[in-house]
Amino acid sequence: MLRFEHVFKRYPDAGEALSDVSFHLERGEMAFLTGRSGAGKSTLLKLIAMMEQTTRGTVSLDGQNISRISDRRIPYMRRNLGLIFQDYKLLNDRTVFDNVALPLIVCGVSHQEISRRVRAALDKVSLLGKEWKYPLALSGGEQQRVGIARAIVNKPKLILADEPTGNLDPDLSAEVMHMFEEFIQVGVTVLIATHDIELINSLGHRVLTLDKGHLITGGI
Repeated sequence: MLRFEHVFKRYPDAGEALSDVSFHLERGEMAFLTGRSGAGKSTLLKLIAMMEQTTRGTVSLDGQNISRISDRRIPYMRRNLGLIFQDYKLLNDRTVFDNVALPLIVCGVSHQEISRRVRAALDKVSLLGKEWKYPLALSGGEQQRVGIARAIVNKPKLILADEPTGNLDPDLSAEVMHMFEEFIQVGVTVLIATHDIELINSLGHRVLTLDKGHLITGGI
């Protein structure tokens, strides 16, 4: 599903952010990406999200080489991705429904289909009935679940989660992890960047560890 083959990423001013990184995630696999600040986690996620291009090497998503993808094809390939952020990145002047619907609106989905899929996504994260509330009226845990609903509403093949439990207490963190484990049961691949070693150790999933741009555990 996701493959890195001898990937290097060098920035002109900051030097090498990733050095010869190789790994492969299968469809329906869940893995953690960890490492100290500056280890290269954000760069790796940006390569997958097509926000950056490799200096050398290949990144493949669902069999498609996205390392040198044209700007015209990026929006279509991003439909395979669901992105979840630590700070939620919700639009506070839009309702929960509108926030979750945004990826579908961008893709030109019909109003009837948007309504059906948004409610299905909110039901999945136990927020059905709160679709007309605004984000600031929700708790932090509820806002994170809105972010998860937005990430899954387009039925992505891969979910990228950047510190998704960083602002949540242990009970809510466990609840979010349970949701991710439900997603992999239906074939969605999940990659979670986190510093939470206790959380990683509590679950039996693969761990990819970066250190100064080198992948030191979890690679091919």
